[in-house]
Amino acid sequence: MGPHPAVAAVRLAVRRSLADLDAGVLVLVAGSGGADSTALAAAAAFEARRGAWRVGGVTVDHGLQDGSAERAAAVADLLRSLGLDPVEIARVRVDGSGGPEAAARRARYAALDEAAARLSAVAVLLGHTRDDQAETVLLGLARGSGARSLSGMPGRAPAGGAYRRPLLGLDRETTRAACTAEGLAIWDDPHNTDPAYTRVRVRQRVLPVLERELGPGVASALARTADLLRDDADALDAWADRAYADCVTGDTAPNLALHVDRLVAVPAAVRRRVIHRAALRAGCPGTDLFASHVAAVDALVVEWRGQAWVDLPGGVRAHRRTDLLCFTAAPHHPRGK
Repeated sequence: MGPHPAVAAVRLAVRRSLADLDAGVLVLVAGSGGADSTALAAAAAFEARRGAWRVGGVTVDHGLQDGSAERAAAVADLLRSLGLDPVEIARVRVDGSGGPEAAARRARYAALDEAAARLSAVAVLLGHTRDDQAETVLLGLARGSGARSLSGMPGRAPAGGAYRRPLLGLDRETTRAACTAEGLAIWDDPHNTDPAYTRVRVRQRVLPVLERELGPGVASALARTADLLRDDADALDAWADRAYADCVTGDTAPNLALHVDRLVAVPAAVRRRVIHRAALRAGCPGTDLFASHVAAVDALVVEWRGQAWVDLPGGVRAHRRTDLLCFTAAPHHPRGK
């Protein structure tokens, strides 16, 4: 008798995601104790025996709840019981701009990056599912984001990146069913049901309304949209790479500038990507740089009527100087003094 269908589905997803790995390499699973990451860890441990690679685990203690240290220790014990080795607990401090969700995300990925580098892991597996993808797309729509944001989370990080998301083709019901079938205890993080968080409201209120009013399959449709937009965004980003190299003179503030005549020669979608890239290179934090900022700078290129400048996050100022679009440190900001 074969495994439960849900167990088989999760194992197959992991097998396909890691089919390119060589024997003996180390893969890390980011575990939270929830159904998604627990099903992923169990499947990775099973498939590791077939693929002859090693699988370890990392659980991140954000310190945001009472008893978080004990919870992290319990998750680590669970991962070890599944056969993962090594298993580590990464304790992080959550602070910085962008709200608690963004700050926790930055701290979590920094901890995973550090663990992967130190342990020489070739991949870090994340338990995001199709439902997470649908929520990501809806959040991007609500913010008025562009194609890159609406393309959601990639199943595999770009070249040089370690992150993989084997479960993007499966829903949460499947991962929960897999855990139940294997008798695995799971922990439901209370933050995942707290309506104070925007993503939780999308999960509990918005998506159910869409499914009820538009019919079933909305989450799957949103995930397919993300896949299609990712292909488009990848093509536009590659074009923007070439355009940036052609337009830029100097590549770090305060000497970064773009040739306006070359900027106006490319389509708007490419031009705005070039401007976004230049702003990041000049020191704008990516979490605070929005489409409205890029549009304001774009106006200095295509609608210039002598405007003085545009102040951007991170103390960066964009201004037009005849045929150059320049990015410098704003005088009132510590970087500009």
